[in-house]
Amino acid sequence: MNSCVLMAQIMSEPELRYTQDNTPLAQMLIEFPPLRDGDPPCRIKAVGWGNIGTELQQTYHEGDQIILVGRLAMNTIDRPEGFKEKKAEFVISQIQSTGTAIAATAPAMMTTTRVAAPSNVVPLNSSYQTPAEPAPSYAPSYEPQPSAPEPNLDDIPF
Repeated sequence: MNSCVLMAQIMSEPELRYTQDNTPLAQMLIEFPPLRDGDPPCRIKAVGWGNIGTELQQTYHEGDQIILVGRLAMNTIDRPEGFKEKKAEFVISQIQSTGTAIAATAPAMMTTTRVAAPSNVVPLNSSYQTPAEPAPSYAPSYEPQPSAPEPNLDDIPF
């Protein structure tokens, strides 16, 4: 199944256009951090159709940090040089704002925050063992009553 979730930054203002049958179509360029240090950030075109396209153009702007749910599509373009070029495109099915905006001119940087370790953690190599107490055994305090036989109400004998 082709389904992706991306956290990305909008790099170009969403452009709203309409198809011949008046369906809204918004396109924008998004960027997300690379998988390895030293690699350039990944950029891809994102497309929203219908109500999502209208929402993109009205609500989201360049520099916004967003979470996108959708699918990847590959478009083949015939180049005048005589070869075919394939371009990936992200077709948006859901969009959420993270509530943060980053300046579009500044490079995207991820920061990490150290969280203090809890004080009640016992190290794995510790020799401390919890005292072993036998688990209390409980016997049922009731005895099931035998059920009375049900009368046969079926008139057809088979």
